[in-house]
Order: sequence, then structure tokens, then C-alpha cells
Amino acid sequence: MKGKTSERLMQIVFFVAACTSVLAVALICIFLFANGIPAIAKIGIPDFLLGQKWKPSNNLYGILPFILGSIYVTAGSIVIGVPLALLLSVFLAFYCPKRLYPVLKTMVNLMAGIPSVVYGFFGLVMIVPLMRQITGKDGSTMLTASILLGIMILPTVTGVTESALRSVPMSYYEGALALGATHERSVFCTIFPAAKSGIMAGVVLGIGRSIGETMAVIMVAGNQTWMPQGLLKGVRTMTTNIVMEMGYAADLHREALIATGVVLFVFILIINLCVSALKRKAESE
Repeated sequence: MKGKTSERLMQIVFFVAACTSVLAVALICIFLFANGIPAIAKIGIPDFLLGQKWKPSNNLYGILPFILGSIYVTAGSIVIGVPLALLLSVFLAFYCPKRLYPVLKTMVNLMAGIPSVVYGFFGLVMIVPLMRQITGKDGSTMLTASILLGIMILPTVTGVTESALRSVPMSYYEGALALGATHERSVFCTIFPAAKSGIMAGVVLGIGRSIGETMAVIMVAGNQTWMPQGLLKGVRTMTTNIVMEMGYAADLHREALIATGVVLFVFILIINLCVSALKRKAESE
């Protein structure tokens, strides 16, 4: 009887926790859309999404430079960070010596816990001067932000990918070896495809971390409000624009910043839906 009571109690606790999560997401959505949609209607969808000038003093609220800035910086971080994370996860799962594994694993976990502002200081003190020295131009650029974000998403992608690789039954690996495949071929041609859905999940988490990052990007990206002009030029993302101007924004300016959050929310939702579709397709195959 006591066991049934405690089990029932835990069911209630878990149900309340699940409802709290759903309620929190619902409240965020209601707040964003209730405050952002009217602003988009006032400004006009084409002027807001495709406008190339952001000048609140002149009632110009075009966020296309920030949309492209977010896409470019996120894409750059994925190109830089994901291959490194995948190779690191393979090394940790199949190649790392047992004595070295706890040290490397602890370091990766520690990277995940470092505050973004600390990454920003690292980028500002180390990467920005290095880029300035290499290029002979201002080091606060799109490329600098991409490199820093690539470092920041490394532990997220690595942790999920390693878990996905380890979840694949070892019989796959042993069967490949029995058929004459080498260790490398067994890992990359057998284990890797079998863990494809888990790897995709890790990449999605990395994309979400990258596109939603703010403080570190503010410190190294240059924060120009014009259209992105190249890897070695400054750029501003949607998140940095919201943070930099929300403190003094009022009226339509404030509503336009909240509407920018709506666009960012939709972006992340579309990414998750696309990857979920790819994941279902991979599992069905």
C-alpha cells in the first residue's frame, strides 16, 4: 500500500513538472506573438523582414541585415565546430586511452559550463587581436564570431554525439571486424551510420546554441547595422540587436525588438521541424 502511494505521488510530481514545462513554453509564445505580431503589422511584413536599414530614429525597422548576420555566423560556426566535435566524439568513444579519457571528458564538460561572457572575453583578448594581426584589419568580424561560436558549440555536439555512438550495439562493430573491415572502417562505415539520428540531434543542439548566443557575439562581431559585407567585416545578429537596444527602446522600437524575437523563435522552430523530419526519415531507413 505504501509503495502504491509513493508511486502515485511520483506520478503526480512528474505530471506537474511536465505541465510546468509546457506552460512555460506556452507563456513565452503568447508573450512573443502578442507583442510582436502587432509591430510587424504596423511596420509591414516586407519592410520588416526585407528592409535593409535599421534606424529607429527615422522609423526604419528593417531586420534583413540581422537575419543574414545570424544565418552567416551560425553557418560559419557549424562549419568550424561540428567537424571538430564529431572527430572528438569518435576519439573519445573508440580511440582514447583509458587513462586519458577521464581528463579529456572532464575538460569537455567544463567547456560546457563556462559562461558565455567568459568566452566573449577570451575572444576579445585572444582571437580578435590574432585576427587583426593576420588580416591587417579590424579583428571584430563575422569570421571571429564564427570561430568563437564554433568553440562554444563543441562540448554540446560532442557530448550528444558520443552518447549516440556508444548507444550503438557493439555487435555492429564486431560484425564488421569479422567481415574483414579495419577498425577505422568499422567505426566510420558501421557505427557512424547507425548513430545518425543521435548525431543529428547533437548538431541541432549546436545550431540552437549558436543562433541563440548573445554576449559572446556582442563582444567580437563588430555590431554594424548594415548588410553583411564579407567574412572580414563586422556584423550584427538578431540576438545582439535585441540586447543592445532593449534597455532604452520604447513604443514601436521596443515592439520591433520583440518582433525580432518572434522571427528568431520561428527560425529555431523551423530548424527543429526540419531536423525532426530528417531524423524520422533516417530511422525509417
